[in-house]
Amino acid sequence: MSEPIEGLTPRNTTRGRPRTVGDVPCARCGRMAKRGRATWPEGRICNSCFYEATRRHGACAACGAERLTPGVREDGAWLCALCAQIPFDFTCSDCGVEGEVSRARLCARCLLRRELDDLIVRDAADPTAMSRIAQALCAARRPESIRTWKRSPKVQTLLAGLASGTVPLSHDGLDDCEPGLHVEHLRALLQHHQILPDREHYLAQFESWIARKLAPLPTPIAQPVEQFATWHHLRRIRAMPADDRTLRGPVHNSKQEITEAIRFLAWLDATQGRTLSTCRQGDVDAYLQSGPSTRHTIRTFMVFARRHRLSPRLTIPYRTARSRPALTQEQRTAWIGEMLVGTSESLPYRTAGMLLLLLAQPLVKVASLRVDAVHDSPAGMTIELGTPPTPLPEPFAGLVRAHLSNRPNLATGNTQSPWMFPSTRAGQHLHPQSVMDRLRDLGINLRGARNRALDELVTEVPPSVVADALGYSHAIAFAHQHAAGGTWARYAGRQAVAPRAAPPYRI
Repeated sequence: MSEPIEGLTPRNTTRGRPRTVGDVPCARCGRMAKRGRATWPEGRICNSCFYEATRRHGACAACGAERLTPGVREDGAWLCALCAQIPFDFTCSDCGVEGEVSRARLCARCLLRRELDDLIVRDAADPTAMSRIAQALCAARRPESIRTWKRSPKVQTLLAGLASGTVPLSHDGLDDCEPGLHVEHLRALLQHHQILPDREHYLAQFESWIARKLAPLPTPIAQPVEQFATWHHLRRIRAMPADDRTLRGPVHNSKQEITEAIRFLAWLDATQGRTLSTCRQGDVDAYLQSGPSTRHTIRTFMVFARRHRLSPRLTIPYRTARSRPALTQEQRTAWIGEMLVGTSESLPYRTAGMLLLLLAQPLVKVASLRVDAVHDSPAGMTIELGTPPTPLPEPFAGLVRAHLSNRPNLATGNTQSPWMFPSTRAGQHLHPQSVMDRLRDLGINLRGARNRALDELVTEVPPSVVADALGYSHAIAFAHQHAAGGTWARYAGRQAVAPRAAPPYRI
């Protein structure tokens, strides 16, 4: 970029662990390593170059054979081990595939399979079920990562419990284990490979969260909050239709409302000496006025309490935001340029940032986009955000193509992920908060970026068209049109006879 962006905080986008610096020069890349991994005709080879070479397959530039090509000719062409005169046989003694092999002449996948046979299959209570688990773990693109994960004592205890039958192979069985990332990672893998049935992750977490939240509370506080959490929130969330959308948003909002209800009842008891049934209007007013704006979140709880005769008739006013953040169009344009060609972030987060800056997409929705939402053809690229699909202009379409062909987090049992932004956990997409944190760290005002993008779109294209194409309600689109001072105020009445087309976007 020609002009630096104010507030930009570049991030180190190099993936992987920091390199160990030593005094041994690598004959291939020239970097100084602590020690060499192998000695080949050109000299000592560092671990990084060895790893890359033993996973590169193609046509040998000398003999034309399709096989492992660890050697590199002076002109950069790839050579097989024989033509490169590398004195080592890279063929696995079990499967016959060429690659990095251990001292036992086994590749990482075959070595993992033998280790899992010893650990969970051979003496298992249910060998068939354990064989399916072993096959799922061995299917990872990088079996080395599964071997590293399996070395953890917690993981070995969990796998041994499943093999012996002391831990039932079910969601309830995993729920009874000591909670941790190792349990959730294995659960995700088993769901991804259809060994366990799919379960809504956020709903299950919400149910256990409610139990933990209420356990230490005294009865006068716990009882009305439990009714509110169970009869209002849980019943509403369980009734939501099962589709590709996760329940993260509804669960997050429900947790916030339950937490604020607990804080209000604790404040009421500590400062006023009253319970919900004896609460007064003055108590509510004093609570709302003496703290942050998040206290207004108790409105849903108080409406619920009044409806179920848990409290007197009290009034909780709606809260309206006092400010509306928005970037300037110059700032938005500068950030679009940075996301397209800058180096301040890695490709996945730059793609997500463009969907926010160009198409005003909430990052919660961006994180849960599926690969099949993008359609690429000679006529151009489109993405399904609403109806009709939205065209993606160049060079943004090129950025999306590059991301889709190099999606991260597909190496550890997640190879068939349907998500545009896959998570490290199999079968799940990247957590929206991860995307938000990365873009905030750069200095992007997320709400300001979305507001400015939507403001600009509804001034160029009728708000009804923008709303349909981008998945917004018409009310929100016209509210942004009004805030931006657009000229489409009477357009909605003409939409019944006018054909709709996806809005054009300019970069």
